[in-house]
Amino acid sequence: MNAHRRRLIALAHPVYLSLLASVAAGIINTVWVSRLGGPAVAAVAVATNTENVLLGIALVFASGTTVLVAHARGAQDPGAVRAAVRGGWALCAVTTPAVVSVGLLLREPLARLVLGGGGPALPLATAYFAISLPGIAVFFVQQLVDGILKGAGDTRTPMRLALLANGLILVCDPLLIHVYGVRGAAASTVLCRCAALAVGLRVLRRTPLPGAAADPGPARPVGAALRRTFTTGLPMSADFTVRQTGALVLVALVARLGVTAVAAYAIAYKVMYLATMAFYAVRQAASIHTAHTRGAGREQGREIGRQAVLVSGAVGLAAAVLLGTLAPWIMRAFGAGPAVAHDGVVFLRCIGPYLLLMACCIALGGVFEGGGGAPRLLRVTVLGTAVQLPLSYALSERAGLPGIAMAFALSMALQYGVLALLVPRQEGARVSWVRGV
Repeated sequence: MNAHRRRLIALAHPVYLSLLASVAAGIINTVWVSRLGGPAVAAVAVATNTENVLLGIALVFASGTTVLVAHARGAQDPGAVRAAVRGGWALCAVTTPAVVSVGLLLREPLARLVLGGGGPALPLATAYFAISLPGIAVFFVQQLVDGILKGAGDTRTPMRLALLANGLILVCDPLLIHVYGVRGAAASTVLCRCAALAVGLRVLRRTPLPGAAADPGPARPVGAALRRTFTTGLPMSADFTVRQTGALVLVALVARLGVTAVAAYAIAYKVMYLATMAFYAVRQAASIHTAHTRGAGREQGREIGRQAVLVSGAVGLAAAVLLGTLAPWIMRAFGAGPAVAHDGVVFLRCIGPYLLLMACCIALGGVFEGGGGAPRLLRVTVLGTAVQLPLSYALSERAGLPGIAMAFALSMALQYGVLALLVPRQEGARVSWVRGV
C-alpha cells in the first residue's frame, strides 16, 4: 500500500471513531430525555444545535493550532511548536469567557429565538442553557487539547478521550435525568466532559510535543502567536459556518415540499452522517499529513491529495451503493410511514453521485488546509453554497427531493472541479507560505 495512504488511514480512523462517539452521545441523551416528554426533547435539541454553532467558534483556535503545530513539527522547529501552543491557549482564553458570558446573559432570548417563540419548552431550554453554557468552557478547552495532540500527529488520544466522555455519559444520563430532569441531562454532559478533560490535560502534560526537548530559542511574543492562530483558524471556522448555514437554509427549502418530504429528508440526512463524518476524518488526516510534509515539494503534496481522494472516494462509493441498496430497510428501521418511506428511498437512491463527489471534495480540502490555502478553500465553499441554494430551489420546484439531490451533486461537482484546478497553484503557495512561518 502507498505510504501516504497508510498514513492517512492511520490518522483518519481514530478521528472517525471519535466523531461517531459524539453522535452516539447525542442519541443517548435524546433517548433518555424523550421519557420526559416532547417539550424536554425540543429543549435539548435546541441546546445541541446551539453547541454545533459554537463549534464554529472553537475551530478558530482548535484548527488553527492543529495546523500551526503540524507545520512546526514538519519543520522540526521547537520554538514554533511552543509558539503555536501558546497562541492557541491565548486565543482560547480570550474567546471562552466572552462566549460564556454573552450566552448566559442572553440565554432566555436565545432559547426563544431558536424555538420560534414561547411554549412549554422555553423554560426547559433556558434551564438547560444555565448549565450547558458554562460547560462550553470545558468543551472549548477540550477542542484545543485535541487540536494540539492532532497537530503533533496523535489522533488516537482524542479518540480515547471522546470514548471516555461518551461512555461516562451513557452511565450518568439515566441517573441524573431521572433525578433532575432536563437539568440532569446538561449536568451529565458537562461533568463527564470535565472528567475526560482532566485526563486529556494530564496526558498533554506528560507527553512532550515534538521538539520540546530541544532548545526553543528566544521566546516569541504571545500577542503575535495569538494573531497567527486567529488568521490561520478563521478561514477553517468560516468554512464550517458557511456549510452549516447552507444546511439550515436547505431545510427551509425542503419544508416547502411538505411535511412528508421534510421527514424523509431528515431521516436520510441523519443516515448520511455516517458517511460524511468519514469524509471529514480523511480531511483532518490530509490536513495534518500535508502540514507534516511541509517543504517536501510539489509532487509530495499532489500525491497526498491523490491518496486522500482515493481513500475518501472509496468510502463515498461504498456509502452510495449501500444506501441505495438498503434504503427500504433503513426507512423501515426509523419507523417511517409509507409516504415518508417512499420519499426517503427515492432520495437515498438519488444521492449517490453527490456522496462520491463530496467525498473527493472534502478530502482534497484537507490538502489546502494543511498547506496554508484555507482562504482559497473558503472561497470555493462560498461559491458552491451560492450555487447550491438557488439551484435547489429551482430543481425542487420541478422534481421534489430528487431535484434537491441533483442540485447537491451539481454544486459539489463545481467545487471539486475548482479545487482540482487550484491544486497546482496551491502547491506553489504552500512553499512560500511556510517559508514565512
